[in-house]
Amino acid sequence: MAALDSAALVAVIGAGAMGAGIAQVAAQAGHPVRLYDNRPGAAAEAVQGIDRQLARLVEKGRLTASSHAAIRQRLLPVDNLEALAEARLVIEAIVEQLAVKQALLRQLEALCDDDCILASNTSSLSITSLAAGLRRPQRVLGLHFFNPAPRMPLVEVVSGLASDPQLAATLYATAKAWGKQPVHARSTPGFIVNRVARPFYAESLRLLQEGAADCATLDAVLREAGGFAMGAFELTDLIGHDVNYAVTCSVFEAFYGDSRFQPSLIQKALVDAGHLGRKRGQGFYSYAENSERPIPAELQSQAQVERCVVEGHLGVMQPLVERLRKQGIGVSERAGAGVLSVGDATLALSDGRLASQRAREDGLRNLVLLDLALDYASATRIAISLSADCTAQARDQAVALLRQAGLRVSLLADLPGLLVLRTVACLASEAADAVLQGVASAADIDLAMRAGVNYPCGPLAWADHLGVGYTLRVLDNLQRSYGEARYRPSLLLRRSHAEGGRLHA
Repeated sequence: MAALDSAALVAVIGAGAMGAGIAQVAAQAGHPVRLYDNRPGAAAEAVQGIDRQLARLVEKGRLTASSHAAIRQRLLPVDNLEALAEARLVIEAIVEQLAVKQALLRQLEALCDDDCILASNTSSLSITSLAAGLRRPQRVLGLHFFNPAPRMPLVEVVSGLASDPQLAATLYATAKAWGKQPVHARSTPGFIVNRVARPFYAESLRLLQEGAADCATLDAVLREAGGFAMGAFELTDLIGHDVNYAVTCSVFEAFYGDSRFQPSLIQKALVDAGHLGRKRGQGFYSYAENSERPIPAELQSQAQVERCVVEGHLGVMQPLVERLRKQGIGVSERAGAGVLSVGDATLALSDGRLASQRAREDGLRNLVLLDLALDYASATRIAISLSADCTAQARDQAVALLRQAGLRVSLLADLPGLLVLRTVACLASEAADAVLQGVASAADIDLAMRAGVNYPCGPLAWADHLGVGYTLRVLDNLQRSYGEARYRPSLLLRRSHAEGGRLHA
């Protein structure tokens, strides 16, 4: 299906940050754009703001002066809905209230030609509900941009129950022509990103609540071991706790209280206190003038290690072996159960059990569990937890080995699964459930999580790298430890493991 012709008029309703950003994207793609807001003067102010942003791009050499002038010429603020009657595509980006959006869509249906596509930038409301009651519900779709729209590449093209597949294909092609990375999604709570991303926040919040470590340490582990651009506490402070908490509550309620999406009492307390993050100067961190950022906790060791023993294959941790060799540490290899021994210590990748539980069940003394890393060859930090019988000497030997490999070492309390591992496993399970339920394809889900929230790897591809069976084992162990449905693995994970297949081809 072809994209809309660049000569087609695009109308944007709502001149806030999202609406203005979408208007800028459409105008930069060559469309004449009309921007409307029911607040007097708001559309004109937004166009002036866009003009200033484009001028800064010219100053930085990213846009020519002539292109700036042409884009500005295509942007027209208007002060009444009737000025949008000739639009081929109308995108509403107004307040996230179902009744208000429905009323607007009824006005647009009466105003615009039948071949005009009516799109909503909603991040959480049902496209099916928005279209209900209209004479032509098939022309209503979601076109969900991410903030800031001119810079963020992802666009979710969301189809409701009545949406015309050909119009969805047109919007997909149009978003691609605008330089975006579109994905198709079915209208279910949270669509792709706002649904699949919930565990990224939830697992850090839970570990904080359970006393695993402080915010700065947990954030550092997600960044420096997991490869995420920001930790969960940094990110929620940036988003705003009122916004992030509201999305979590919305998804939780829409899924009839499914414990996978249960909101955090810690975040609720921040919202209740008005500690909404950067915009209020206080969230998990202080943003007051001259405030100092907390330093992540890091273990030290005076021990010196010359040799270690690799027993069996270490799976995804295997690159750590070459890293140790490059640092001059002698590595002996022998058959075994996939563990690394140094002095009195036994090091192993976490599998979702408590370190003390695994030490007892597997007969391992002085057990040091390692968290998952995106790439053990290049990670700069690793989280560990210790079994109850681990001696100070064994801990120092393990820490010395990891530090000599160039890793900062952060200690977490002995809780089931470590931070990156349980976060990735839960993300993969949620993504797999979205595939199973026909929300989107595996390829589109992984693309959405990379392009929409800057994950270093799509969660399904990451589970394939870790091993579908291992991911399933981690979730099963988490569920047994907590006794909660929150950690139940997606049936697609179990089926893929049984069939010996992969989640993301």
